[in-house]
Amino acid sequence: MITRTVSKNPRTTRGDLVNDLQRAGTKVTKATISKTLRCQGVKSCSARRVPLLKPVHVQARLKFAREHLDDPEEDWENVIWSDETKIELSGKNSTRRVWRRKNAELHPKNTIPTVKHGGGNIMLWGCYSAKGPGRLIRVKERMNGAMYREILSDNLLPSARALKMKRGWVFQQDNDPKHTARATKEWLRKKHFKVLEWPSQSPDLNPIENLWRELKVRVAQRQPQNITALEEICMEEWAKIPATHFRCLFLVLSSTLSFSLPSSVDLSEKHALLCLSAPEQKPREK
Repeated sequence: MITRTVSKNPRTTRGDLVNDLQRAGTKVTKATISKTLRCQGVKSCSARRVPLLKPVHVQARLKFAREHLDDPEEDWENVIWSDETKIELSGKNSTRRVWRRKNAELHPKNTIPTVKHGGGNIMLWGCYSAKGPGRLIRVKERMNGAMYREILSDNLLPSARALKMKRGWVFQQDNDPKHTARATKEWLRKKHFKVLEWPSQSPDLNPIENLWRELKVRVAQRQPQNITALEEICMEEWAKIPATHFRCLFLVLSSTLSFSLPSSVDLSEKHALLCLSAPEQKPREK
């Protein structure tokens, strides 16, 4: 009954299970419930936050996966991935715990859908490739299209040179309006940049999300006390991330696209199959 209940509703708490069993005439403790679920390979983990997707977004992600499923490793090694992220000075985003099995963190029942725009903080822009980190900079003002193009001009090309990217390297960016504005597209065209076509509402498909997660953990461990220290620590920790980690993120991407989708799988489960995640970390118990 316990395993069946949490499989149907992963957000069930141990207290809920204790009460349900008591009403059924069985008295158990929370510790017994945890032990029983662990024996079945189910552990309590924080629900992963993922984008809220419409069917059109799912179809675009499937199209992207099918188009790149057979791309050789050399192609992915020649991509520079980019993104922006916000890093908080203090405090943690709220979490919700779910009961799940190993490698099931991205099933829709085990995630918390998020939408865009929802102490102090700083905005960062960064890039990387399978060869290692590119530049990381702080964005001090509200970014617009002109500022974004300036960031690319000052940082993308130097990153490509430092990473010794091969001729014809590909640039990845998401579909933020600043990135897809006519002026930005024209600038990229004039610079002869080859841009990877990217499915909308798919930040979780970008391996750099796992890199941001790694950076935020490292920064939080150092407990910066002010914005200046936060920026300095971000730069220091970015430089400390080992080169092997960047290669690992590339391998995560390659392996995730190597899947088959049976026709019986519904849209929500296809969404889960297309989400990328860092290697499984040991979850903390309740």
